[in-house]
Amino acid sequence: MLDSARGQCSTGRVRIQDEFWNRYTSLVRETVIPYQWEALNDLVPDAQPSFAIRNFRIAAGLEAGEYGGMVFQDSDVAKWLEAVGYSLRNHPDPQLEQTADEVIELIARAQHKNGYLNTYYTVKEPGQEWTNLHEAHELYCAGHMMEAAVAYYEATGKRRLLDVMCKCADHIDSVFGREPGKLRGYDGHQEIELALVKLYESTGEERYLKLAQYFIDERGAEPNFLVEECKRREGYSHWGKKNLPIPSVEQMAYNQAHKPVREQETAVGHAVRAVYMYTAMADLARLTGDRELMDACRRLWNNMTRKQMYITGGIGSTHHGEAFSFDYDLPNDTVYAETCASIGLIFFARRMLELEPKSEYADVMERALYNNVIGSMSQDGRHYFYVNPLEVWPKASERNPGRQHVKAARQKWFGCSCCPPNVARLLSSLNSYIYTFSTTANTIYTHLFIGSEAEFQLDAGTVKLKQQSCLPWEGNVSIELSEVPAAPFALALRIPSWSFGRAVMSLNGAPVDYRVEDGYAIIGRQWMQGDRVTWVLALEPQLTAAHPEIRANAGKAAIERGPLVYCLEETDNMSPIASLFIRSASKLKSVYDHDLLGGAVVIEADGSADERASWQTDTPYRPLAQQRASEPVKLRAVPYYLWGNRTPGEMSVWIRTVVE
Repeated sequence: MLDSARGQCSTGRVRIQDEFWNRYTSLVRETVIPYQWEALNDLVPDAQPSFAIRNFRIAAGLEAGEYGGMVFQDSDVAKWLEAVGYSLRNHPDPQLEQTADEVIELIARAQHKNGYLNTYYTVKEPGQEWTNLHEAHELYCAGHMMEAAVAYYEATGKRRLLDVMCKCADHIDSVFGREPGKLRGYDGHQEIELALVKLYESTGEERYLKLAQYFIDERGAEPNFLVEECKRREGYSHWGKKNLPIPSVEQMAYNQAHKPVREQETAVGHAVRAVYMYTAMADLARLTGDRELMDACRRLWNNMTRKQMYITGGIGSTHHGEAFSFDYDLPNDTVYAETCASIGLIFFARRMLELEPKSEYADVMERALYNNVIGSMSQDGRHYFYVNPLEVWPKASERNPGRQHVKAARQKWFGCSCCPPNVARLLSSLNSYIYTFSTTANTIYTHLFIGSEAEFQLDAGTVKLKQQSCLPWEGNVSIELSEVPAAPFALALRIPSWSFGRAVMSLNGAPVDYRVEDGYAIIGRQWMQGDRVTWVLALEPQLTAAHPEIRANAGKAAIERGPLVYCLEETDNMSPIASLFIRSASKLKSVYDHDLLGGAVVIEADGSADERASWQTDTPYRPLAQQRASEPVKLRAVPYYLWGNRTPGEMSVWIRTVVE
């Protein structure tokens, strides 16, 4: 991977060996990838059909039939292939590789001679390519397939898919741009931009980097391409199947195309599109040294994570457009917090760490990973949340039209199944999120405390290390150096926000001083083989309050412990959960429950519940003076990522609080 202006590289050679995370990487390899292959082939009983593989067979001329599924269905196959690539890189599997090779041949047969690749327009609307970029996701699908091609090439050394997607990228480069005769446009759903950067870094082809920069620079320019394109179609909508009013430039905020990206200050519009675009912006800022782009990334990061992010690392508060709404509008029961959006947030966070290693980026990356992302998938790997709520009332999810997007149980598959393969590709590539390193500064940054073996090539020489971590249940971390260069180098360990600076470092059993820079504890020296750094972090349960402007959480608190957010489930407590409250002075007790879904730390506390016995079922209201004293209850909170894996029922992250 390339250095930035500050000499920051992305990752070394890293292999995860971690008690907590091994279960997830094994689950993806042994269950999730095979299960999703069945889903893509429409072999999962009682699940919504995918049509994805079938579409490719029809486009390749191997089968007759009608196109099925969403206009962007190709992307599900691409993300699955990307997950396969990452999995094969860490765990070779000849049978899985053969299956992937067969899929790649199918994709190659579906490609047009000029390089164009999209089954929807090949099967359903031939001749209409590039006429509805606002809605049809052609470049989005191409981008995901480019990411898959890079991952598969880096895992196996096989160029077949990489060559297919280079040909596709060459075709796109011949179609789009500011040169005479080219289409001066961009996609309605960002993805191609970050994918082209990956393709550039894998091939060294400068045209791909310039094309990515073109798509970023052109977005929001006047005249607005998406508005003009709608005019050319007379407002005809793919989704509405009729002519609709021509949208205004202001309405293009949904696509983050309302103004040039360097002028944007607030996270707006569709949350997934936004973070995919921000990821590409950070990539380009790193590779080109574009200060304006970097400043825009910082502004958008700050607005999104400090005013529009849920405590679980979820983003996108409204189901209307799967979008951001406005600062501090974070409802818990009508939330959207799409899984893909949190995954995109993790992408953006890692790119910001490559730009400038600051602990706040890793804090958010960790928050989204441990809560929203792994919580979106069931513990069996076969059921998924698209929406990740912080409060669930199953009856309301079933009967209230405004809450039907909030599910009380994970689903087997979706007609729009962007999230499940996104989870698979992230967890399969988790090893690339643990560290970054600077070759020129000879510094290795540890962002996530995940047990792993790693190798880095610094200017000082080769470094090999082994990290052992007890997270998320205990705050003990150690790093042992098995190979060191003759020259000095530095280790930088993140000081997590949840530790409140309470951390103790020792070297070979003795306390050692370190300097703090941008939230990292840095120790630089001439190391010896076998040196062992231990990093003990305060890991205690705490009650967390929300900013007063977050109206949904007024008078409430959430329970956190280390990187984990906790929640109350009906199966452990009483219903309605909304009638429960916790006292601010309540002692929070951490208890390891070996029987809870493979073992987890639960939090126990004393609480109270509104008195109910004196209420009549047909008396909805009565004078407050008649209210009787609350009743004491025992509260039991479980990690949010585990909710919904037992008896279905109510759930809530935020709990009413009595301040004492």
